[in-house]
Amino acid sequence: MLQSELQYTKARWLLSLAGLVLYLMDIWTDIGLALKYFQEKHFVWTGLTLAFVLAGLLVTQIFSYAWYSDDLNDVWITPEGTQTISGMSRGGLIVWHFFCMGVFTRYYQLLKQGFTMVWTTGNSCTEEDRKVHHNLFCLATDLSMLKLFESFIESAPQLLLQLYIALGHETCSVMQYFSMVLSLFNIAWTLVEYRRWLRRSLPNTKTMPSGLPTAVYLLYKLCTITSHILSYTLLLILSTYSTAALTILWLMGTIWSHLLQTNFCSSRGLEFLYRAVIGVILTFTFFNVKGQDTRVAMIIYYSLYSCINIMAPLLFGFLEPELLTTTSLLAVSGLIFGCLVLGLVCLVLYYLLLHPRDTLPEADEVDGFGNVAKTTTRIEKFLQP
Repeated sequence: MLQSELQYTKARWLLSLAGLVLYLMDIWTDIGLALKYFQEKHFVWTGLTLAFVLAGLLVTQIFSYAWYSDDLNDVWITPEGTQTISGMSRGGLIVWHFFCMGVFTRYYQLLKQGFTMVWTTGNSCTEEDRKVHHNLFCLATDLSMLKLFESFIESAPQLLLQLYIALGHETCSVMQYFSMVLSLFNIAWTLVEYRRWLRRSLPNTKTMPSGLPTAVYLLYKLCTITSHILSYTLLLILSTYSTAALTILWLMGTIWSHLLQTNFCSSRGLEFLYRAVIGVILTFTFFNVKGQDTRVAMIIYYSLYSCINIMAPLLFGFLEPELLTTTSLLAVSGLIFGCLVLGLVCLVLYYLLLHPRDTLPEADEVDGFGNVAKTTTRIEKFLQP
């Protein structure tokens, strides 16, 4: 493997910084949009916009603190008797997470330690340096998992809501367009970032190649997610009672996670919350929940969602075509069908030809992996893209 693949490089540090900027812009744009709705006396839209932001923040704080707590009890990460992690006590962690600063705390640690390693330390390859680089990859993977949760609890529902308002109520401002673009871009960034960090932090696993494989994977995810969200938008415009159908889809994903008996969390209550979050994610896209062979599950999943994507425009066109102009309906329907086909084609291409299947051989010190810091059990149980 190339030496650059073993290191948290300057380019990766800059990409982490860009991820923080995008994360902040996405949240503040949604807050600004909520204030705009409030001034226009659209109180339901205000409440929903803020509810998605707060839900994303709340879930990420809960898991972030739980993972810090687990790390404090892990002798591999914090030696016996140590009551702090990254210079923070348990009480300090509670305070930071109470004020919704958990993700920013993790960004601070990653960027600070990464800056010290890649900008002020020479490009050495000692055993200690390899441990530091591996630890930085693990920090980035934890952070990317939290941002994945936030993307599908906040950004994806936010995009659905803003599309519903723009198409169903013919009310769209520059702020709404900006919010929708940022939400979609945040989802795309998070998907690629999560996949790359996860594969890099797992032992004996090939990294995700740049270039064509990444582009095809991103197209597969973005196109299928876009077609799902546009289909949901048409169903909601047709009738707001369609939220009941979305709830059923969420329950199906949650129950499936329960049947798989996921064991991601250290407590039973947190495990149920984790399964509920997985249910939300599965409402928008497919993930390998437990690291098993999911070919059959993926076929069933995309068959079901293809039916939804095909039926939504047809139902809308037959039942309430006057709710949208002919041009708008044709444009949305074309996007749904086009994104669905392109997404499925990219899915097949990626997993048949571009997905890194082979694992790396067991590493030794000559390979540059010997005795690296132990990858946390948590990362090994993360969602597999």
